[in-house]
Amino acid sequence: MSLLLEQDYVIMHGVSWQTYQRLLADRGERCGVLLAYDRGTVELRMPSQEHEWVKTTLSQIVEAVAFARDLHYRSLGSTTFGREDLARGFEPDACFYLDHAYALAPDRPLDLTVDPPPDVVIEVDITRSSLDKLPIYAALRVPEVWRYTDGQVEIRCLTADAYTLSDASRALPGITTGMVTRFMHEARTTANQTMWFKSVVAAVPVSG
Repeated sequence: MSLLLEQDYVIMHGVSWQTYQRLLADRGERCGVLLAYDRGTVELRMPSQEHEWVKTTLSQIVEAVAFARDLHYRSLGSTTFGREDLARGFEPDACFYLDHAYALAPDRPLDLTVDPPPDVVIEVDITRSSLDKLPIYAALRVPEVWRYTDGQVEIRCLTADAYTLSDASRALPGITTGMVTRFMHEARTTANQTMWFKSVVAAVPVSG
């Protein structure tokens, strides 16, 4: 097993699925470290303050859209998702069930062999992680990824087995990358976050 250390993440190669599961178990419910697994490679990420602000703000935008449209949704944060048969697993920065919010059974653990993946995953990539997680999301059939990188928001939608850039969300019709980018800018420049959230709700088209 080889190890690569960077400031905000650790990469380990030659890791079995069983070792990945032990890493998850050893970490337990402690916050601060997120793990991803792709066929023998493990990434451990330690989010920065900026990372957490971006994640929270993007999550609030999704919630504002749901609030404005009276949508039922479930936010599962950084829940661990994985499939041993595909040798892939991930913990998103944030994730939401929208179309499939009613499909989840709250009284049992998620099982992606029978349960749907999140409708939207939020990924914040500030430090240029060396593990490309888009193939992991695609293998687990995540329909849409909101990705923040280089100070920009991308919306990527799953087409066949890969993601394509899109100007608008499929999960939240009528919400465009331009709108999300503007909301992010306003969040940075508005002192009162409650007023900012209300302004996002007011700006959301009632329907797509």
